[in-house]
Amino acid sequence: MRFEHFVAGMRRTEHKRDGEWNVQPVGAASALKSYTCPGCGGSIDPGVAHLVAWRADGLMGDAHDLADRRHWHRHCWSIRG
Repeated sequence: MRFEHFVAGMRRTEHKRDGEWNVQPVGAASALKSYTCPGCGGSIDPGVAHLVAWRADGLMGDAHDLADRRHWHRHCWSIRG
């Protein structure tokens, strides 16, 4: 396994002003679909590395939180408070 793939896939938990979030990096090679970034409303095109985030402390349970995950540009997520 290449180091790039190993690092790109490391999930982590981040604390933001609205709670705890699971954050999973998606490498460019794994980005196969288009998404709309909730931070800027812009498109995340196939082949663009980005992040997937979902609540780590939601009240509806893990399955609901995972189903409600969103794809973010790395910069948009980093400037989110």
